[in-house]
Amino acid sequence: MVQLAIAAGVTALATGMFLAPLSAQLDDQAMRRALVIAQTTAAEPRLDDTLESFRPTRHGPVEHDAERIRAATGAEYVVIMDKQGVRWSHPDPDEIGRHVSTDPSIALSGQEVMQIDEGTLGRSARGKVPLRDENGKVIGAVSVGIAYESVQERLLSTVPQLLAYAGGALAVGALAACLVARRLQRRTHDLAFSDISALLVEREAMLHGIREGFLALDKNGRIRLLNDEAQRLLELRAEDTGRPLDTVLPPGRTTDVLAGRVSGADLLTVSGHRVLVANRMPTDDGGAVITLRDRTELERLGRELDGTRGLIDALRAQDHEHANRLHTLLGLLELGLQEEAVEFVTQAVGVHHATAEQVTERIHDPLLAALLVGKATVATERGASLRLSPRTHLPDRLVDPHSLVTVLGNLVDNALDATSGERDAQLEAEVRADGRTAIVRVSDNGPGVPEERRGEIFTEGWTTKEPPAHGQRGIGLALVRRLAERYGGSAEVGERPGGGAVFTVTVPDALSEELSEACEATLQEAVTDTHTTGPSEGGTRLPDGSTEAAR
Repeated sequence: MVQLAIAAGVTALATGMFLAPLSAQLDDQAMRRALVIAQTTAAEPRLDDTLESFRPTRHGPVEHDAERIRAATGAEYVVIMDKQGVRWSHPDPDEIGRHVSTDPSIALSGQEVMQIDEGTLGRSARGKVPLRDENGKVIGAVSVGIAYESVQERLLSTVPQLLAYAGGALAVGALAACLVARRLQRRTHDLAFSDISALLVEREAMLHGIREGFLALDKNGRIRLLNDEAQRLLELRAEDTGRPLDTVLPPGRTTDVLAGRVSGADLLTVSGHRVLVANRMPTDDGGAVITLRDRTELERLGRELDGTRGLIDALRAQDHEHANRLHTLLGLLELGLQEEAVEFVTQAVGVHHATAEQVTERIHDPLLAALLVGKATVATERGASLRLSPRTHLPDRLVDPHSLVTVLGNLVDNALDATSGERDAQLEAEVRADGRTAIVRVSDNGPGVPEERRGEIFTEGWTTKEPPAHGQRGIGLALVRRLAERYGGSAEVGERPGGGAVFTVTVPDALSEELSEACEATLQEAVTDTHTTGPSEGGTRLPDGSTEAAR
């Protein structure tokens, strides 16, 4: 109905816009016709002589010629006047000899006139021309009028035809409106506009309210729809809508998965420091709809579960070993060998203390130290030996220790998996600071990584191991590389002398600026004073002007 109303309105408007200039055009044609008749009359031979030789009478030659021309042309009147504006001819003989009812001065001044005006015979389209003698002198004027009713009749005669055309156009418009309406109904599944509006509002609320990332692409690979969670997970902006996917995301597995160049369900990928699960569903128009789930926490919990299981196995083995040691100690005491018992206990305890002290002496960050102590226990349980490189030294100035914990933990776990089943499995960990750059290196004497596969080993989803019960593999080394690149560093794999693999990760700006000796001494003094006397108001002032409390 709306389309029909629009079509009818447009038709009426077009008809009115056509009639308006048509009326003006008919008026102009009538005035020009009157002017042409007046010019023809003024060109009649001997008319000037007659006008100068006779007086205006009802049956004079001027009246006769004027009436003849009026009858031949269909004009309403043909009036011939002298220079004083007195009529010599008129359709009403009583008007002959009288002064004309309209101003003749323009025509008597030698100019031609076209106008619509009122006279003694009513409204008419008029044409006035000067009447000249053989010397070109103006001796009078000729005024011709076309009845305005005839102009209106011509206009009204065109209206039925015009309305017929308008009706035909309206019928075509109505048919087109019906066809478009039916097509729209099919395309919108017969939903009303109010229903479509409600669906759009509900869709916007749902897309921006769900905790899964949602991404829609058209057939050309441009982003058609992007919800808030997808913006967060992929680090995109709302302004990226409408741009090609390959231009807003860096090259890599994430872009390949979203673009459909990697097929499969529940595909794992790494975006920044997040582990994502992506599913891509093609649409009928050649585009695709992609859902993204953040699996970072799940992967972290799964790895913590693997680590916890390893620690549990190690504790179970230590419990068994501890029971054997207790039995040995009990036997020594029952045999009265007290000195041997003391020596046995001292030796057993000293081994564990030596491992912990060796780590904490070289690595001053408590998180990394605790990680290496735990990994050493797990390695011992799995029949491997984990030792620290002599070059290991890391001060307690890490900016983000959790990132290095992730890097070191993944590299050690990868080395333990690589040496699983190997006799005399050996691992070496090196964590050291080079200025503000942290360098993490883990080597093992496992089978190593072939040179042709070293470019793929840091790719998401690439693995040679069986997946664990809690999920998929191929994420750890990808996370290591992403964390290193996040700080502008790198992750590389090489060959260990004697066989095996060496993983080296460089993390620039991982350590804070080193304090000067004066600052360290003052800070140590402030800490000592705080422990002994309690914190003073405002804190202890350091050499650089700040306070210990603020620092």
